[in-house]
Formats: sequence, C-alpha cells, structure tokens
Amino acid sequence: MKPRIKDEKIFITVIGGSECSAQVTKLAEEVGREIARRGAILVCGGLGGVMEAACHGASEAGGLTIGILPGDSRRTANPYVTIPIVTGLGHARNLAVVKSGQAVIAIDGSYGTLSEIGHALQSGIPVIGLGTWSLSRQGRADNAIIPANSPKDAVDKAIEQINRQPAE
Repeated sequence: MKPRIKDEKIFITVIGGSECSAQVTKLAEEVGREIARRGAILVCGGLGGVMEAACHGASEAGGLTIGILPGDSRRTANPYVTIPIVTGLGHARNLAVVKSGQAVIAIDGSYGTLSEIGHALQSGIPVIGLGTWSLSRQGRADNAIIPANSPKDAVDKAIEQINRQPAE
C-alpha cells in the first residue's frame, strides 16, 4: 500500500435528484460549500436539481466542481460546473460519476440516485446518506449507507471514510 500524500486532493461525489424541493436545495448547497471549505473537489452528474445546488454552494465557496455529463454537449452543464466532461453515455455515465469520487454523498434522490448508490457500494466506495434511500435485504435493515444528520456531518463522514482508505 502506498501512503497517502499529505496534499493529495480529495474527490467527493454528490448525487441526488435532477429536481428537488427548496429544502433539499439548501441541504445540497451547504454540502457543496462544506466540500469546498475543506479543499476537496466536488464531482457530480453536472445537471440540475441536487447537482446544480451542490455545485452552486461549492462555487460560492471558491471550490472546484466536475460535472460528468450524460450527453454530447458541454452546454448542458449547470452554470456552476467548472470542468464539464462530455460522455455521450446517457444514464450509463452514473458509473463514471460514482467511480470518480473517493466517497459519495447521496442527498434525497429517485431511482437514478438509487442506481448510483448501488454502483458505489458494489465498488466499495463509501456512501453517506442525507435524507436519501434506506436499504434492506431479506426484510432486514442493510446499514451500508452511512446516515448523516446535516451537511457538515455528511462531509465530515465522507472525509473520515476517505482517510481510512489506502492510497491509490
């Protein structure tokens, strides 16, 4: 195992619905601000809803945002994406979104978010949940999603999980 480099950048993926309520928007903006305050890079799907709100918060705090887009045009990125990555993959880009982060914060979300949670967990990437899905297997709770009580708690837990991982 390679030791972690002190100044190595941390990448945190934020996932959630492409449409969201005002309350969820506020949560996502604060998650984005917290990620930027810690000097981490925010990765997302680059479109609207939770993705745009998180990018907006990170952008306001001077952070760097990466949007991994489903289509063929950079113009589809929300206005707060610093680096748009065009994939032409549609929903299949969800795998690239989660695999680009060292931890995933899931905020609210629908079935696309659930698929991203599944990809992350299957890949061994920690998922922190803020008002998102809960899981069960054979009628028993599956605690694979780490619950967070606030945006700050979500980012704290993401960074804690990343620091437990061996360096790449």
